[in-house]
Amino acid sequence: MTRIGLLSDTHGYLPPDVFEAFGKVDEIWHAGDIGTIALADKLSGFKPLRAVYGNIDGQDIRSVHPKNQLFYCEGVKVFMTHIGGYPKRYEREARQIIDKEKPQLFISGHSHILKVMNDHKRKMLHINPGAAGKSGLHKMITMVRFYIDGNRIEDLEVIEMKRSKG
Repeated sequence: MTRIGLLSDTHGYLPPDVFEAFGKVDEIWHAGDIGTIALADKLSGFKPLRAVYGNIDGQDIRSVHPKNQLFYCEGVKVFMTHIGGYPKRYEREARQIIDKEKPQLFISGHSHILKVMNDHKRKMLHINPGAAGKSGLHKMITMVRFYIDGNRIEDLEVIEMKRSKG
């Protein structure tokens, strides 16, 4: 069993409670718009980090974290990108990768809107963890915890934190 902490759109801000919220996870996944390489380093110093760059991320982040990640976590094929859309409204490049690679789990960020949706046509779960930073229109910081056990994605929890001003 692998316990995952998933966040996105930190934009250089790391919520202080993230270390408590992700204290018992095995890996942290970041779906882009990290903001600073120092933030990525802080996360990777805490737990193993898998991340993709987002549209606001500079070359320092892009040189370390790719645009797309396609990998297996236990028996689940995962595709993670920053700008990907969601079922019935995928971004073109993401849809092409999804249709070719057939992941069971598709993770994206960018919208700052928490979404957990099944794509029944593709037999795939889509997760957008919302936004964990202070920049954007979102009113709450959101992150997600779940675990993968073999080929099952289970016990998904949404973590909400009050967004500080700024």
